[in-house]
Amino acid sequence: MNKDPLFSLSEYQARLARTKEAMYRQGLEVLLVSDPANINYLSGYDGWSFYVHQGLLVLMDLEEPVWFGRMQDSNGARLTSWLQDQSIRGYQDHFVQSNLRHPMDFVASLLAELGADRRRLGVETDNYYFSGQCLKSLTQNLPQATILDANLLVNWVRLVKSPAEIGYMRQAARIVERVMAKAAESIRAGAREGDAAGETVKAQLSGTDEFTGDYASIMPIMPSGIRTSTAHLSWVDRRYETGDLVLLELAGNKHRYHAPLSRTLIIGQAPAALEEVAKGVIGGLEAVLDFIRPGVTGEEVEGRWRRAISGTKVVKESRMGYAFGLNYPPDWGEHTVSLRPGDKNVLEPGMTIHVMPGVWLDDFGFECSEPIVVTETGCECLASFPRELIRK
Repeated sequence: MNKDPLFSLSEYQARLARTKEAMYRQGLEVLLVSDPANINYLSGYDGWSFYVHQGLLVLMDLEEPVWFGRMQDSNGARLTSWLQDQSIRGYQDHFVQSNLRHPMDFVASLLAELGADRRRLGVETDNYYFSGQCLKSLTQNLPQATILDANLLVNWVRLVKSPAEIGYMRQAARIVERVMAKAAESIRAGAREGDAAGETVKAQLSGTDEFTGDYASIMPIMPSGIRTSTAHLSWVDRRYETGDLVLLELAGNKHRYHAPLSRTLIIGQAPAALEEVAKGVIGGLEAVLDFIRPGVTGEEVEGRWRRAISGTKVVKESRMGYAFGLNYPPDWGEHTVSLRPGDKNVLEPGMTIHVMPGVWLDDFGFECSEPIVVTETGCECLASFPRELIRK
């Protein structure tokens, strides 16, 4: 069967080697990977099959991870991953959404077959795809194994991107530039919010003239009016009116690698309070972009933001940035570095950060963000879009 991996075999092998090094440091002999982004990162597997249990088993003494999933998805693993056929193991459909048995029963038997049912097993305890029932099944079926928390182990391995990964993120950035422009073009007094959202999603999937896009891990966040006073609402069944403020938090996606971007749009005249907040946020953002460089910590970047907005009307209690990249719904963030007080992580070249100083006040919000990659001397904004309040 023809394989279509997106990266070289040597890159996948290097990722696996770094993962095994992290496992060794945590005293793990086996790692069960269930986060679909981490599955993709280590194997290349890409399919909309994460609504059922699937994953990888990484054993210190095996050269390849072992993919497990629903049997009807096995050919998807053969087509998209670098794994050989003996490393692709599908379970029967009677395990799917059953009250009588669980896919982790199959995984436990697979571990026994591999001679790994008495080893120190790490599991991703706090992701969206590993449930309490998963842990219960493994505990019951592997009484002689030691089950340990390996949450975010692979996420931290993913933190510094390769040149090939950054290349896909640059393509995603070209897409998000078009997506933002299409969203702004579609929003006008009298237009339905859902129609503007539809045009936005179409732009995400259509991509550019040179390459198509992909579905983003978060649907377009496009609240209007008073709904801009909070962070994660989207469109409703209404028509835009003159005076509406609209937040736009959108993304381009290429091969599951994202480039998120936020802007704010006003239909008509902008109130003085909005103008003042916009000026403060954009000024603070630009100060942060000038400050970011290798060697600074997440909390030092956030501290630069606070100094920049001192004396303005901008108030922000939440973090003002986070690592992003390869992901599946419901999030494009990597759950590692955050730009906030207490984050001691040191930025390195190749890290990708969504610098997102969104502000949500009692009556309205304002967003203006940039997806950046840390370089040897500073940072590079992946997207190019006017850093201003969009006026219609």
